[in-house]
Amino acid sequence: MSAGSRVLALWCPDWPAVAAAAVADLPATEPVAVVSGNRVVACSATARAEGVTRGLRRRDAQGRCPRLHVLVADDARDARMFEPVAAAVDAAAPGVEVLRPGLLVLAACGVARYFGSEEAAAERLVDEVAAVGAECQVGVADELSTAVIAARRSALVPPGAGARFLAGLPVAELAAEPALAARERSDLVDLLRRLGLRTIGDFAALTPVAVASRFGADAAAAHRSARGEPERPPSGRPLPPDLEVELRCDPPVDRVDAAAFAGRMLAERLHTRLSAASVACTRLTVHASTGHGERLSRTWRCAEPLTPEGTADRVRWQLDGWLTGRSESRPTAGIEVLRLEPVEVVDAGALQLGLWGGVGAEDERARRALIRVQGLLGGDAVRVGVLSGGRGPGERVTVLPLGDELVPGADPAAPWPGRLPEPAPTSVLPVPSRVLVDGAAGEPVTVTERGEFSARPVRLRWGGRSWELLGHAGPWSVDERWWDPGAARTASRAQVLLGPVAGAAEGEPRALLMLFDGDGWCVEGVYE
Repeated sequence: MSAGSRVLALWCPDWPAVAAAAVADLPATEPVAVVSGNRVVACSATARAEGVTRGLRRRDAQGRCPRLHVLVADDARDARMFEPVAAAVDAAAPGVEVLRPGLLVLAACGVARYFGSEEAAAERLVDEVAAVGAECQVGVADELSTAVIAARRSALVPPGAGARFLAGLPVAELAAEPALAARERSDLVDLLRRLGLRTIGDFAALTPVAVASRFGADAAAAHRSARGEPERPPSGRPLPPDLEVELRCDPPVDRVDAAAFAGRMLAERLHTRLSAASVACTRLTVHASTGHGERLSRTWRCAEPLTPEGTADRVRWQLDGWLTGRSESRPTAGIEVLRLEPVEVVDAGALQLGLWGGVGAEDERARRALIRVQGLLGGDAVRVGVLSGGRGPGERVTVLPLGDELVPGADPAAPWPGRLPEPAPTSVLPVPSRVLVDGAAGEPVTVTERGEFSARPVRLRWGGRSWELLGHAGPWSVDERWWDPGAARTASRAQVLLGPVAGAAEGEPRALLMLFDGDGWCVEGVYE
């Protein structure tokens, strides 16, 4: 879409909740919430009617709506379920660009001429989306961000009236769509509110010089949006030659895991070429050709320049949508050729460079090595950890396959009363090992109902060896999920300092983290 052309945005409300409900085979009338990191990131209209909102903790959302269906966020699922919608729109109005699953845009001029007017085009596209079982709203405006905001209100903004349409809206609308806003946009909105700038019109009234000098680059982009000006001024920079990358798949790819692996390799090759040309990609088209001569393509537009991981994610989502989606464009044979084509590029300065050049070059070299190992041993063979929420050290790490979205199993920022105090163990045993703890008279040491040692621990026996205990800390008791008899658990943790053992080798454990449950003591972690 060239600068100055009208933009049509098509928005499917609450798409993560809609897609999750469809996969779970839940009726549209059921309240649904999608959570990530133990917080609600999307919910259905039925759930909102009962008080559920984005940002709520899972427990609070269930408290407001006891019959709430809670489902985990999954970008690949959202993209797969959105592919039939994108295909239906593309069949009626070619030139679709996906901003994210649930939101796409296209040039309004051509489709308006074809159907007679912008109003007729909007009605036709709504019908096309309804035919594949989804609901949507359409907005049209001069600029992309204005069109997206208009779609949330089913508004067709007259030419030249973008700034007037936006002026009375809350300034929070500038950060409402993550596909168009930088990560720090919400912080900017909070700052503007504290300064008394409540509406987009208040923000637009500031001079561009004042905004750029006091708030930074993203604020300048938001200010252009608020004034109805182009968000991406034309750079006049042509695409460097030979940026496209292509992969011939032998044998043809017909499984999502194999397609995702191929897409990840191709994303690495693409970013090697982009780095050599000192550019970064902001619009990317994914092409695929099958053994039956079918040709598939889809364009993705991004608010920020794509990283290798961002490119690999979009390729994976798109291939997942093609291979397992419900659209009529689903290929009838395996993919033989996969090609990535940058459509729009910006100067590489838009991406933060690593110390030795390239985008995080050191991390990228390590990641490429892990990808090769993953290709040899399988997708689940290489796993990475992400900080999660929990009380014990093993609970505070969620381990995921390399390449998957790093979503913690629980919110690490939650209070977690009873959580193990610092320092954390040097290593955590995959399977806790049973030990015996004795008191001064040789009696077994347990934890009483009051959360205290039954006797002072003085000796520990583990694996046929015995240690004198020089000191201990704790116990710290936790009473988890007491409201659910099937999942309730009571346990206590303690730290013990081991005395020296004659003939001990260097590297022997010096302190242990122990867990006491209904079956006795076990070693959960080791301090070195």
